Amino acid sequence: MAQLKATNNRFFSIAGFSLLFAYLLSFLFEGQVLYSMLAYNNVLGSPYILVAIIAHFAGLFSCGFLVGLPRTAKYTMLGSMVICLAAAVPFYFSPSPLWSVGLIISGYAGGCAVASWGYFLKTFTPKDQRIKSCADVLIYSNIIMIAINVVAINLSPFIGLTLSILCLAIGMVCIWVLPIEAEKDRRLESENHRCRDINKPLILLCLFVFVITINSGLMYQVINPAFEHLTGLTSWYWAVPYIIALFIMRNLPTRVNRAKILYVGMAMIVGAFISFMLLERNASDYLVVDTLMLGACGIFDLFWWSIIGEMLEYTENPAKILGIGLSANVLGVLSGSALGMTITSIQLPSANVAVIALTVVCVTLIILPPLNQQLLILLKNHTYLAAYDRMSENQQTNIILGMKTLEELTVREQEVLEHILAGESNREIARALSISENTVKTHVRNIFSKYEVGSRAELISTLFRNQIASS
Repeated sequence: MAQLKATNNRFFSIAGFSLLFAYLLSFLFEGQVLYSMLAYNNVLGSPYILVAIIAHFAGLFSCGFLVGLPRTAKYTMLGSMVICLAAAVPFYFSPSPLWSVGLIISGYAGGCAVASWGYFLKTFTPKDQRIKSCADVLIYSNIIMIAINVVAINLSPFIGLTLSILCLAIGMVCIWVLPIEAEKDRRLESENHRCRDINKPLILLCLFVFVITINSGLMYQVINPAFEHLTGLTSWYWAVPYIIALFIMRNLPTRVNRAKILYVGMAMIVGAFISFMLLERNASDYLVVDTLMLGACGIFDLFWWSIIGEMLEYTENPAKILGIGLSANVLGVLSGSALGMTITSIQLPSANVAVIALTVVCVTLIILPPLNQQLLILLKNHTYLAAYDRMSENQQTNIILGMKTLEELTVREQEVLEHILAGESNREIARALSISENTVKTHVRNIFSKYEVGSRAELISTLFRNQIASS
């Protein structure tokens, strides 16, 4: 019975977010509902799209600082979805200032709703299944977006808008039925072990996401406009490679190192821009370019979504982690779009534009491997520290004593080591032991030397590997 309840809660969590995200994709961002509305009324679309994306960034980034409890997250998500629904109503009428107001409100409220879902992802999806939940919401929301796109382009933008709003309404019902009693479990968990300070991994993650999504922004400004004449094809095929890549990544065996798949995505992005430079602008050329580019986007997106899912385990505020992580995505798209607009405004030949874009892509791809390596090291470090927190004092002592050193630790060094394994910084250790921070640094260097390691992450990894080998 409990298993069935957990499965149902996960289902409603995924369904509610997928429908919310489908609304955002089809109406505010990549979809064709808003574009079709603007074209129907002969209105220039760029300013509208820009204000919506900026407002969405603000909502994602700020939500975690406003939402601190599961109950608050649920009602923030529901309230934001109601606001989005109301803000879409003016688009049934002629263009007016209410359109801009509606997009700003929808963008911000949508960002808050998306960030708030971090609580549901953490609560209703086990840690080892979060990559699948992330893949599911991205796959389902994009499939729904494709269906709405086709309707908006081939039938009526007003019907497309109605379908988007219907998605929002059904999504609200799915979120409404989810329970909040998990908040008690969360409080008990906090009493058992404190959540880790993951600011450094979060900063690295945001930099990683920002670097990747600059290429997405470039795509919108450099590649997409070249195939505008293929409206029928682009309306449904655009996201298909993205969905296929997500499906493949979702179902990879657990033994496969997903980080190595990043190199496949890198090669696909390079191939997309080279193909764009060499090929013509007909339907078959579009299929090649879009398949490579959107397939790579699917690989990258699920990779960093899954990292966010893992990071939720080490925080009491999942809305903050999810919101800030996704805001880096939006900021990357905005930056890439600005770069793309700058490049295209020079009115260079398309081949030269592609070369410039490819150069930017190559520079970003050089940055990714070391950035990814540092991020994974930090996350692994946090995994070990969380496991250490859950151990008894005897188990913690055995870990420290079970590893041979070149020279026996002094009493003070043992105290410093215990604080290191508690996840404390040098400043926190200095305060706890009433010594200077420079003294702590000296002890830390001595500990590293005696264990023959070069960093905290390596020290913790070595101690835990020794514990696993001896158990």
